[in-house]
Amino acid sequence: MTFPIRIGTRRSKLALTQSGMMQRAIGRAMGVADADLAEAVPLVEILTTGDRVQDRRLLEIGGKALFTKEIEEALLEGRVDVAVHSMKDVPAEQPRGLCIAAVPEREDPRDAFVSDFASFDSLPVGARLGTASLRRQAQALALRPDLKIEMLRGNVDTRLRKLAEGEFEAILLAVSGLNRLGFEDVIRERLSLDAFLPAPGQGALALQTREGESAAWVAALNHPMTALAVAAERGAMTALEGSCRTAIGAHAEIGEGHLRLTTEMLAPDGSVRWRRSGEIGDVHAADAQDQARALGLRLGAEVHAAGGDQRIET
Repeated sequence: MTFPIRIGTRRSKLALTQSGMMQRAIGRAMGVADADLAEAVPLVEILTTGDRVQDRRLLEIGGKALFTKEIEEALLEGRVDVAVHSMKDVPAEQPRGLCIAAVPEREDPRDAFVSDFASFDSLPVGARLGTASLRRQAQALALRPDLKIEMLRGNVDTRLRKLAEGEFEAILLAVSGLNRLGFEDVIRERLSLDAFLPAPGQGALALQTREGESAAWVAALNHPMTALAVAAERGAMTALEGSCRTAIGAHAEIGEGHLRLTTEMLAPDGSVRWRRSGEIGDVHAADAQDQARALGLRLGAEVHAAGGDQRIET
């Protein structure tokens, strides 16, 4: 791949921040001086349907692929050379001709509780909790069925403004996004991975390219252990038919040479949750990536069979 290396990105502040991080990382890998980045590795802003339509939940307008569709079209048409996505927004199946070329090191995958109240548990009975995520809705109601869940979409600034204006008693956001934007101070509580199992790939980025195009920067930006964990989580998502209409979570942790994956699905009202865990024993094996995905597919299939049609919000 030769210069310029055009990066396709959404226009939100978080997307531009994340794409700017990858722009600098690609520049370093390719020996580009910071002063030359804008010309050698330019950011190409693309308005997606998911960003344009802000007054409805994603499941009502076509699902989370609406955050990637227009950027992927630009990639396939050759208008950009690499796309930067939040991994949790990337559908399970890649469009023909595209691939995830690199997965950089992951940020904190947890959910953040943002509120004037000190903690999730301290919310008063009947408190209004803002989120557009069916997963977060179900997990919150599993712990606190008294809460009133209200739809909250928009960029991080918009969500924080609505909280400050008193539309909600609390909102839930990704810790990773707040960290990347420098908003760590608004986090009152980093919610436990057990109670709020994250979305598959949460906290990770996906660098997407056209298939068959080798790039010198890919190896430098790819973080093998993050890619391995994400492979397991996305395997579970594939088996669970993960979308904005299903409340699912998956998280893989790597330690002492093994990977442990936990995945779950919940009824939309949080009344039932189905969870499975398992592990692979050697994260350095030549076929570890295949093993991780196979583990995710198996555990996801077990959860899917247990939950049946109760998993889907209609």
